Amino acid sequence: MASKLSSPGAKRGRIFVGPAGWSYSDWSGIVYPSRRPHGFHEATYLADFFDTIEINASFYNPLRPDFAAQWLDRVAANPRFIFTAKLWQKFTHEEGATAVDEKAVRLGFDVLRSGGRLGPLLIQFPFSFHNTSENFVRLGKLLKKFGDYALVVEVRHSSWAVPEFYEFLHERGAGICNIDQPIIGRSIEPSARATSKLGYVRLHGRREDTWFSDDPEIPSYERYNYLYPEQELEPWARRIRHVAEETETTFVVTNNHFEGKGVVNALQLIHMLTGDKVRVPETLRHRYPQLESIADAPAEEPTLFPLPPPR
Repeated sequence: MASKLSSPGAKRGRIFVGPAGWSYSDWSGIVYPSRRPHGFHEATYLADFFDTIEINASFYNPLRPDFAAQWLDRVAANPRFIFTAKLWQKFTHEEGATAVDEKAVRLGFDVLRSGGRLGPLLIQFPFSFHNTSENFVRLGKLLKKFGDYALVVEVRHSSWAVPEFYEFLHERGAGICNIDQPIIGRSIEPSARATSKLGYVRLHGRREDTWFSDDPEIPSYERYNYLYPEQELEPWARRIRHVAEETETTFVVTNNHFEGKGVVNALQLIHMLTGDKVRVPETLRHRYPQLESIADAPAEEPTLFPLPPPR
């Protein structure tokens, strides 16, 4: 079972660390065992190592209530577990979302909320969403529309890095998402801010060569094919502690998901934040031997043949 993660010091809030999503074909044999036992489910497996997962599927389509009910059962063995979820992109990346769309979104989220397993909803905007008066109005309407949920806002363009924006969120009880992304042009830079009782951090990786690429020959997953070395995680551990001092609960999500790299970095962050050894998925430790130094137990089976280094 995942160990309780709390930062030292009475004034710091609870910290949840986990990956973004769980349904990736490239995780087979790396994060998940190649031969899966009967009844295996990815969320159940991950909930044994983490106390949170950010639901990625809800960004592409409204979350189906029957799926949400199943997921409640899947994580039931971990009493600390809480999902976070991304709002449907129709509200953030497109125009024309309707009341019917809002109802569809709420149906799935409310199953998780009723089950006591729903943390904040992430309202994620693209880099093209700049700080304009029109976009302030659009954001304000969204925050009001979904104001009965705990909300966190992610923006990626540096035009939003102004006091007026942070005060705007604070007045409406919405959190700010502190992100790590490739710093290209006017990309917003790393921060350690809190505008509500909820803190949120997302690490996307630093693949500058693929982040804004529209080359059809480059697979989309290459944007997230990045493994943070420990020296790049350490400043984020300090930022996370700072955010936790200002909030009741802080969520840290690793979105550099390709071939389980975000899972590796999430485990490393838990170790940095607690100082404790961590449980490591058995298949993952063979692919990423750097996890051996923070694992709380020896490998069940030694690696007989060297594996190719992670790309």
